[in-house]
Amino acid sequence: MRWTLKDKPDSNITEHLSKTLGIDLVLSSILAQRGIENFDKAKYFFRPSLQALHDPFLMQDMKIAVERIIEAINQNEYIMIYGDYDVDGTTAVSLVFGYLNSKYENITTYIPDRYKEGYGISYDGIDFADDNDISLIIALDCGIKALDKVDYAKEKGIDFIICDHHRPGDELPKAIAVLDPKREDCSYPYDELCGCGIGFKLIQALGREFGDTIEELIPYLDLVSTAIAADIVPLTGENRILSYYGLKVINGEPRPGIKALIHQIKKETLDITDVVFIIAPRINAAGRMKHGSYAVELLTEQDFDKAMEMAKSIESYNADRKELDKSITKEALEQIKHNKEEQYFSTVVYDENWHKGVIGIVASRLIEQYYRPTLVFTKSGDKLAASARSVRGFDVYNALGECKDLIEQFGGHKYAAGLTLDPDNYKSFKKKFESVVEQSIPAALRERQIIIDSAIYLSDINAKFFRILQQLGPFGPLNMKPVFMAVGLRDNGYGKRIGADGDHLKLQIISGTDQKTYNAIGFGLGDKIDLVSNGDPFKAVFTIEENHWNGITSLQLNLKDLKLEG
Repeated sequence: MRWTLKDKPDSNITEHLSKTLGIDLVLSSILAQRGIENFDKAKYFFRPSLQALHDPFLMQDMKIAVERIIEAINQNEYIMIYGDYDVDGTTAVSLVFGYLNSKYENITTYIPDRYKEGYGISYDGIDFADDNDISLIIALDCGIKALDKVDYAKEKGIDFIICDHHRPGDELPKAIAVLDPKREDCSYPYDELCGCGIGFKLIQALGREFGDTIEELIPYLDLVSTAIAADIVPLTGENRILSYYGLKVINGEPRPGIKALIHQIKKETLDITDVVFIIAPRINAAGRMKHGSYAVELLTEQDFDKAMEMAKSIESYNADRKELDKSITKEALEQIKHNKEEQYFSTVVYDENWHKGVIGIVASRLIEQYYRPTLVFTKSGDKLAASARSVRGFDVYNALGECKDLIEQFGGHKYAAGLTLDPDNYKSFKKKFESVVEQSIPAALRERQIIIDSAIYLSDINAKFFRILQQLGPFGPLNMKPVFMAVGLRDNGYGKRIGADGDHLKLQIISGTDQKTYNAIGFGLGDKIDLVSNGDPFKAVFTIEENHWNGITSLQLNLKDLKLEG
């Protein structure tokens, strides 16, 4: 694994920040690296304000969308809120439905069946709307490429408002309004919102019409922060503000559905990492193992006791999902080895019996083993469907675009995408995708890399340092948890492998600067025990976290990698 230490920022800036904020130079350096170069920017960063959210009407077509929704309400039309079956889609549907349903009763939701209808807007969904006299569909987290579907709805007298955050194609659908800050003619100041974030901007705009203040919309932010965490969008700008307040809701007075999920896991305070790895997978499990509408039912349920019953069911779905994920990953790894594809530039695997609901997770697992762009295919009706995941710095969406002559449809982001193709094209696609990746991926992106924010002495770590460090959150892409490097370290002789298979490493590290002992845990680093057990000095890369054990809270190092010095 390659270690890369960030360049030190301008010393004049770090010294100024250190003096004006009353923090040490390590922390002021981390702030400067993140573009925070003066007191005002630091104040904005440390104290996110809802008043700093952009005017929603700066988004192209927002005025048209709001006017059409108000018209539908005034004309007593039936409205359907349509969304994808993943976390971003189901939270977005729950948010917009919940808000509009508090003002208007002729409104329903629709989540497509992952297996029968697939991703995005479906003809079945439009037919359902037609059969039920629905004249307006608000699509969330999907629809930006649904040109034929929107035309089909128009023929039936059904209007579409599309709220999406995926990259548009060459042509936009002929909807009444298309809200997507990534469209070329949209000058909205921030284009990294998730689908639920676009939904929030819609209710923020509607709130002006209904006389709601931004503070009255805060209860909806538990959904927005969950979607932001799950969709791995940058934790900058509006996303950081919305996550900051959303976490306060989650840890204060979340909606009954989220409260019930938290009750299942019995954890008092959640951070953004907990949302990613604990809350989001459980919401996703409903859509993966049963139906996405079940997640919407949970997230819109007002009765806590009913929400608890639903959360218990979802917990069992999540357990089933874990078993499937584990078994399919094992089969995929065996397929790679059997076909002798360990040295390829990409990973493309397929089995018609793999569960469509977990292939995205499996793709991520395969990247942990073989660090390269990865696609996992399964059978979906008479087509093949795949989830794509990528490595740091490589745009898998663009790579798929190079293969579009063999693909029926695809969509997504730089690091995650989905596609369908004809089974007859699978071998040709696999060959072409491998060729595209081989020709376009730099050698540096084929190697795991740890970006280090700063070198540090372990003696610099104390309660105040950690308290300020925590205020840099919520952490996520483009605002990652700071990573530190320390040198001149030794094991005190009590280091050991832990875990059922000895996969993890637990150390008590002695620092050469003060001879104090520091607790450390290294998940997945069990095989490093030989490197440190003979007493030779080593260096480590780590984050800093709190450890709670037997009612005692202490700081510990979360090790990312170890190397011998020299």
